[in-house]
Amino acid sequence: LLSATVSLLGGLIFGYELGIISGALLQLQIDFHLSCLQQEVLVSALLIGALLASLAGGILIDHHGRRRAILVSSLVLLVGSLILTLVRSFIGLVIGRMTVGFAISVSSMACCIYVSEMVAAHQRGLLVCLYEAGITVGILLSYVLNYVFADVEEGWRYMFGLAIAPTAMQFLSVLFLPVNPVKLSSWDSDCQKGLIQLQDTEDRAAAKREPYKEKHYSFLDLFRTRDNMRRRTLVGLGLVLFQQFTGQPNVLGYASKIFNSVGFQSNSSAILASVGLGAIKVVATLIAMAFADKAGRRVLLMAGCVVMAISVTTIGLTSRIGPLAIARDCKAAADPNASHSLTQHPLRPISSQSAVSPIPPALGAGKSQAGPGFAATRSLTKAFTSTQSREVGPDSSLIQKRGLVGQAKEDTTGRTGPPFRGAPWAEHMVLNWITLLSMMAFVSAFSIGFGPITWLVLSEIYPAGIRGRAFAFCNSFNWAVNLLISLTFLDLIDAIGFSWMFLLYGLTGVMAVIFIYLFVPETKGQSLEEIDQQFSGKQYV
Repeated sequence: LLSATVSLLGGLIFGYELGIISGALLQLQIDFHLSCLQQEVLVSALLIGALLASLAGGILIDHHGRRRAILVSSLVLLVGSLILTLVRSFIGLVIGRMTVGFAISVSSMACCIYVSEMVAAHQRGLLVCLYEAGITVGILLSYVLNYVFADVEEGWRYMFGLAIAPTAMQFLSVLFLPVNPVKLSSWDSDCQKGLIQLQDTEDRAAAKREPYKEKHYSFLDLFRTRDNMRRRTLVGLGLVLFQQFTGQPNVLGYASKIFNSVGFQSNSSAILASVGLGAIKVVATLIAMAFADKAGRRVLLMAGCVVMAISVTTIGLTSRIGPLAIARDCKAAADPNASHSLTQHPLRPISSQSAVSPIPPALGAGKSQAGPGFAATRSLTKAFTSTQSREVGPDSSLIQKRGLVGQAKEDTTGRTGPPFRGAPWAEHMVLNWITLLSMMAFVSAFSIGFGPITWLVLSEIYPAGIRGRAFAFCNSFNWAVNLLISLTFLDLIDAIGFSWMFLLYGLTGVMAVIFIYLFVPETKGQSLEEIDQQFSGKQYV
C-alpha cells in the first residue's frame, strides 16, 4: 500500500506542476508585466531544471539509493514551492520553477525504479503504471484549480503553494519504506525453484554454489556489448524517441481549435472539453494499469502505436480538406483587431487552456509530455502581446485573468467576429467531428501504450547496478527531444504544412510498431533478475 501511495503521489505532483503554469501564467503576466521572452523563460525554466536533473540524477539514484533520492527530491520540491509561493520578483519565479523541475525529474526516475524493485513481478506493471495515472490526475487537478483561482487576487501563489501538501505526504510515506528494496539473494532461490531456466546442469550447480552478486558497471558500459548492454540501450532510447516523434507533445496544442470548430464556443464548454480530454486520459491509463500484467507490455505498446498512427493520419487527411488557421508568432496578436475582439466577446474566455497551456495540456502524457513547453510558449506569448499593446481597463483585466488568451489567439488572423463564422472549417462539420474523435483516440492510445509502458520497460530492462544512470540517460533524451520538437514545430508547419506534419507523425507511428515488434522483449510476470538474464544471454544485434 505504501509503495502504491509513493508511486501515485509522485505522479500526482509531477502532473500538477506541469499543468498549473497554464493558469498561473495568465495572472503572472499581468502582475509582473512579463514580456514575450520572459514568459518563454518562465515556462522553459521547469524543463531546463528537469533536463539538468536527468543528467545528474542517475548518479544520485545509483550511488545514494532510490529511497534517499526520493526523500531529497521531496525536500527540494518543498523549497521550490515555498520560493514560488513567497516570491516577489521575476528572477525568483524562474529559480523556483527550475528548482521544481529538478525535483520532479529526480523524483520521477527514483519512484519508477524504487517501486519496480519493491513489488512482486506479477504486480509490477500495475504499480509502476500507477505513477502515470497519478500524472494524469495531477494535470486534471491543476486545470480545476486554475479555474477555481482564476479570479482570486494573487491566485497564482495558492496554485504554486498547494503542491506542498502532496509533497509532504510523499516524504512521510517514504520514511516508512525499507531502505534497500532489491532482494539480490532471490536470484539463488529463483534458480532453485526453476523460475529461471538455466541452460544446463553445470550452470544450475554454479548458481547454487555462488549467491547472486550485484555487478558493477560504469556509464560507458551502456554502449558496450558486455551483458548485451548496447541492445538494452537501443531498446530504451528507441522507446523514448518514438514516444516523442509520434507527435504527442504537439497534437494537443491545437485541441482548442478543434473544440471551437465543433461548437464548443463558450467559456464553460471549452473548459469542460479540456477536462473531458483529461478524464479520457485518466480512464485510458487505468485500462493500461489493469492490462499491463495480463496482456503484456508488447501488446499494449503495439496496439497503442497502431491506433496513434491511424489517428494522426486521419487528422492530417481531414486538415488537407479543411485547413486550420494557425497564428504564427508572438507579435501577431498585437494587431488592434485582436484586442478589439478580446473585449468584444467577454463570455468566451477559455478556448480550452490547451491552446494556451505551456503543456499542451491536459493532456500530453506525463513524463512524456514533460516538456511541450515551447510550442505552447509561442502560442501563449502571441496571445499575451495583445494585452500589453494597450492599457488594460479594470473590466478587461478580469477577463484576461479568466483566460481570454485563447480568444486573442483565435483572432490573430484579424477577424473581429466570433471565430470560425464563415471559416472553411464551419462548412466541414462531419470532418470536424472525425478530427475530434481522432484526437480522443490519440489521447487514449498514448495513455494505454507509450505513456505508461515506456517507463515501466525502462525500469525493468537494466541491471540494478546501473539502473539509475541508464534510466536518467534515456530520460534526458526524452526532455531534450521534447524541447527540440516543441521548438521546431511551428517552423516545420511553415515549411511543409500542417497536414503533412501529421501524416509524417503517422508514418513515424508505423515505424514505431516495427521497432517494438523487432526489438522490445516481453517482460510481464518475470522477476528483474530473470529479465536481466534474458538480455544477457541473447547475442542479439
